[in-house]
Amino acid sequence: MRQTLGHSLGCDCLGRRGFLKLAAGAAAVGISGGSVFLADRARADALTKELRDKLTPEQIIQAMKNGNKRFRMGIRKERNYLREQKASAKGQYPAAVLLTCIDSRAPAEVIMDLGLGDIFNCRVAGNVRNADILGSMEFACKLAGAKVVLVMGHTACGAIKGAIDNAELGNLTGLLTKIKPAVEETTYTGERLAKNYAFVDAVARTNVEKNVAGIRKDSPVLAELEAKGEIKIAGAMYSLETGAVEFFD
Repeated sequence: MRQTLGHSLGCDCLGRRGFLKLAAGAAAVGISGGSVFLADRARADALTKELRDKLTPEQIIQAMKNGNKRFRMGIRKERNYLREQKASAKGQYPAAVLLTCIDSRAPAEVIMDLGLGDIFNCRVAGNVRNADILGSMEFACKLAGAKVVLVMGHTACGAIKGAIDNAELGNLTGLLTKIKPAVEETTYTGERLAKNYAFVDAVARTNVEKNVAGIRKDSPVLAELEAKGEIKIAGAMYSLETGAVEFFD
């Protein structure tokens, strides 16, 4: 079966397997909005330019939210990666570009039920930005047409712990320096220690918020696209314990 990102959201475009598949109308999933289509009505094994261009940034974020809900309920959509690979081999039209941590437990494509060609994903410890990351995001949005820039941190982040502890190790020392402002700016009344996971998670959220703001400040290209309504820049936190992704501006 195929589903759209949702006629109820004002889009009559047909979704691709998994990523643009809202499960409204399927009681087992419990997600509202969206329409169900038979496989012979629409077949798209990779996200096409036509489908991607019809979507709004809000609809793309909603699709990721619903993909995460499917992941948490253990009912991820069946997909044929070989067909996705072949369908996307001659062109890619990702809907979003993500900046996420390298943590092996937080792969965005898995926890939001995404497929080949759905997103660009920049991964670096502590999901921190630099000029290369910003350039990659500018390519993704200005040249390749992605409509969402999402910075996603996660709970119990080792890079955050390292920054709190003032850890030093080769090139990692410089990376952690980029996180330390978030440590200092996090308001917290309990123990401000790496062993206090509540504080670690509070710093991780501050770090996401600072990088979202930093993207707008350091990339006039992306800031202009957002001001025109062509893209949305947002943040998110992934819980290793619950599997849930919390989205926020």
